[in-house]
Order: sequence, then C-alpha cells, then structure tokens
Amino acid sequence: MKTEIETISTASYLTCSNCGKIYDIQRQQTFAHCCNQPLITHYNNNKFTKVHLKNKPNNLWRYAAMLPVFDNSNIISLEEGFTPMHTLHKIPAKYAINHLYIKDEGGNPTGSFKARGLSVAISKAKELGIEHCIIPTAGNAGGAMSAYCAKAGIKATVVMPKTSAQLIKEEVQLLGGQLIEVNGFIQDCGKRVQQIAAETGAFDMSTMKEPYRLEGKKTLGYEIAEQFNWQLPDVIIYPTGGGTGLIGMWKAFEELQQMQWLTSNKKTRMVIVQTENCNPMIQMIEKGKKDATFQPAYSIANGLVVPTPFAEKSMLRVIAESNGTGIVVSETDIQQSIREMARTEGLLLSPEGAAAFAGFKKLAEKKWIEEQETVCIVNTGSWYKYH
Repeated sequence: MKTEIETISTASYLTCSNCGKIYDIQRQQTFAHCCNQPLITHYNNNKFTKVHLKNKPNNLWRYAAMLPVFDNSNIISLEEGFTPMHTLHKIPAKYAINHLYIKDEGGNPTGSFKARGLSVAISKAKELGIEHCIIPTAGNAGGAMSAYCAKAGIKATVVMPKTSAQLIKEEVQLLGGQLIEVNGFIQDCGKRVQQIAAETGAFDMSTMKEPYRLEGKKTLGYEIAEQFNWQLPDVIIYPTGGGTGLIGMWKAFEELQQMQWLTSNKKTRMVIVQTENCNPMIQMIEKGKKDATFQPAYSIANGLVVPTPFAEKSMLRVIAESNGTGIVVSETDIQQSIREMARTEGLLLSPEGAAAFAGFKKLAEKKWIEEQETVCIVNTGSWYKYH
C-alpha cells in the first residue's frame, strides 16, 4: 500500500553548484553542463514548519515538502528512512568520549542508505516520464535502483565490477535488473554506462550526475537533526566514496538553519573516512592534489573504492565550511572494527560503517574529538549484504 503524502513539494529551481546558473526543474536534468558540476535543488521553504511533520509517516517522505516530487501519485516508496539511532554504552568509555551514537542505515530497503537516494530519484524519473535507468555501482546502489524501478515499472540496467559481492549481483537479477559485469572499478563501469546510455537513450543515474539522489540522501541529515531533537551533533563521521550522503547532510543542515528549525547555530564538523586502498579525497584534503601515481586497489569496503568522484569540489567545500577533516584507515582497521563493535555493542557494521568507526578511534586518540562532544557515526549498510 502506497504511503499517502499530504504535503506536495516546494521545489522551485535548480542551480549549478559552481557558478549558480539556474536550470529548469520542470525539465529532465542531469548535471550543470556550464561548469561540469552537480546541480542543486532549491525550495520555497519559508512555509514548511515543524507542525507539518505531525502525523506524517515514519519514513523519509515525511519531508516531502523539501523533496522534488510534485505529485503524490509518482512517489515510489518501500518505507525507506527513519532508521535507528543507537546510543553506544561501552565503547564511549573506552575512548574517553561521552556521547557516541550510530545512525544505522542497514535496515533500509535492500539493506543500505542507497534506498534513500534511489527512492527519490526513481520517483522523480517516473514523474518525468523516464522509462529506462542505468547506473554504475560498486553494488548497493544497483540493488536499490533495481527495487525501485521494479515497483515503478521502469527498466533497470546495472553495471558493476566483477569483484562486487555475489549476493548483491543475485539481488539485482532477482529484482529484474539487467546486470552487466565489468573488469575494473566503478570508473570503468561509469565509462560503460555512458556508452550504453548514448546507444539506448537510458537515463544515467550516476552519483551526482543527476540531481535527485542527493535530495533523497539529504533526508539522512533531516533525520539526524530530528532524532537529536533539532540539536545537531558536534561531529559526524561518514565513510565516503562518491560523497552524496556527505553533501546531502550538509545541504539538509543549511536548509534547516534557513527554516530556523535548529535550536543552536553550532556547525557540525564533517569527517570523510576512506581506505588506504582508495583515498582520493584525503589526498586532496591533505595535499591539495591527488597523487598521480596512486593506483586504487580492491577493498572489503567496496563502496569506498571511487577513485575519481564527480562531486570532488562539493565535498571539499563541505569539509572547509564545516571545519571538518578526512582520515585514512587500513583494511585491517576495518576488520578489527567490525569485530570490536559486534562483541562490545552487539551491532554488526558494514565494512564501510566499520571504516567510519575505525576513523572515529583514530580521531579520538589524536584528541581531534573532545571528551564532552557528541559524535554520530554513520553505518551506511547491512553487514549481511557482504556475505
């Protein structure tokens, strides 16, 4: 049964994230060709108040006024969002941090935070009359897109590395997606997607190369704010590949500030965590450029293996504006962190979530995080998807 949404969107226009050029929201859009950068959705948000949340469903569509779908009948929902915020009890004492939480995205449809972006993007694709979507993915986004396309009656083509988890490949096919496997990493899948899209007219759903996955991911920020009673945490630690969630949360916090929903003007410090096997953003944060000789390698946290993220500039802007940072963890750090969280708090983290936990430990040891600060780690998916 489809969730009824009373509030329609207040979305008004799109702009280039670099130069501000305006793009028409009523037309099918990809990215800002003026600067080859992502597009950003803007809203007439002065009429949306907290009162509007009363009696709204406990999923991401409770924020429908701040999402880009205009007609309720186009919403494709599998009850994504409003995932748990776990309060950790034993681990904070171990690392001398008083207030530590995990936002656990593993309970979303198809087992990851990708459900947020794809629910909104496929809903908007339906509204715009798109009949075939194609996506390059390390795994989870392909499963999510296949699920929402199945419900929407839209053809789905998924291009992923051969090294992706077998379970996710089976998921895509079971959900009716056409699976194409590629030797290499996600950028190689991206090249294949461009080729197929040019040949077939399929709509390219690549990370940040269409505007609305970002809008779905920003609901993570709305939920974190609501779950903390509109008082943002001091630090959010986020395992980062393409960066949609990082940019989305920061967009959400800016919108909430504009609407005066937050109880303080405190800025959350945003942290990017990447693996030693692929860390282009950390290289940019630390040195201002990427190591030209660096070759990405496979990681158990395959969602982090994004060597050339399209939204690099936007991610750097978030880190600069938030006084945040980036940190690298090893494959061993990830494995140890999975075990530590499981045996200490009874929570199974995805490899990417475990990378974020490993990053937290390093920052706590460096005293970059102070004892009295509130810290939220984002676990982006379910451990069960990787086996």
